Amino acid sequence: MQSFALYPFDPPGDTVALRTDLRAWLAANQPTDDVVARANCWASFDPDFSRALGAAGYVGMTLPAIYGGGDRHPLERYVVIEELLAAGAPVGAHWIADRQTGPLILRYGSEEQRQRYLPGIAKGELYACIGLSEPGAGSDLAAVRTSARETSEGWRINGQKIWTTGAHLSHVILALVRTEEGSERNAGLSQLLIDLDTPGVTIRPIIDMAGNHDFNEVFFDDVLVPHGALVGERGQGWKQVTAELGLERSGPERYLSSHALLVALIDAAGADPDPAVAGLIGELTAEMWTLRQLSMSTAAKLAAGEDPMVEASVVKELGNAFEQDMPRRVQAIVNFDWDDEDDLARLLRALLIASPSFSLRGGTREVIRGIIARGLGLR
Repeated sequence: MQSFALYPFDPPGDTVALRTDLRAWLAANQPTDDVVARANCWASFDPDFSRALGAAGYVGMTLPAIYGGGDRHPLERYVVIEELLAAGAPVGAHWIADRQTGPLILRYGSEEQRQRYLPGIAKGELYACIGLSEPGAGSDLAAVRTSARETSEGWRINGQKIWTTGAHLSHVILALVRTEEGSERNAGLSQLLIDLDTPGVTIRPIIDMAGNHDFNEVFFDDVLVPHGALVGERGQGWKQVTAELGLERSGPERYLSSHALLVALIDAAGADPDPAVAGLIGELTAEMWTLRQLSMSTAAKLAAGEDPMVEASVVKELGNAFEQDMPRRVQAIVNFDWDDEDDLARLLRALLIASPSFSLRGGTREVIRGIIARGLGLR
């Protein structure tokens, strides 16, 4: 049975200075003071902000300098994204490319792919989305039906992806496709980088119940991409995807999506809070502190080159439960009217509507619990 091994979070360099410099930069460059816009900020697209952040050296930090990156340690990047999320910075445009597409291209991609995509990612100007989920498959990522057949001209792709976050605003999709005809489940899969302006690609919006357009359907109708679009080894797509998901599931975004609400609650409580409110603030702060330790430990294990699939899943499951429960716990204890216009009420309304979707991002709760159960030897 696997246990949650705690790794020391020990980034190199002067992280106090790193936090201080970034906070000063944010004070001068934060595009909005609107408290609702600062909530769930890693889903907020602001290309101008991403470009400015890239120019300041806070995007592509772990990429090599020869590709425009910062040659920084992964734990230094962790410090930076924690500050960005706590400040409510709109990092959604470059988020996926910086968090996982860039590192995956660096690890598995060809030199041509690195030179083509990584400099734009490091500048905060090239955005990526992830093509995993498919219609009729539920949360089963191995139920891939989208096919790519190798021809003399390149890879010819047919199929559909769904729930693709940010596809309508991205330049490229990293898609998991079935490259071996007749293969089943997680065998015979490969990853392809597909520019989203390629003829035959159609993107259709999925509007959520809050009226927001984050998700999409992406259709591939006889799409032809070059042989060089293959990332890594043919048939090794599942192994590459599972390594990529470790980057996606354990970061501070898994417990900070509702952070702005806790800050607003503390501000509204004032210097002499109601005992029940003070108690809730204490509970939420203690739980967030614990999640932060688990997340930092998992980041340290990733930085050491190990595969923390179970630990990352534990962080995602507990973190999603925390950030989904927070709006309901605050609603239960504060004097709240749905039509109020103060910061706390506006945030509470927004997060009560948005928070049910938080556990869908990066794998549903059922899938994540299955991974944890297998890691613990329970199934």
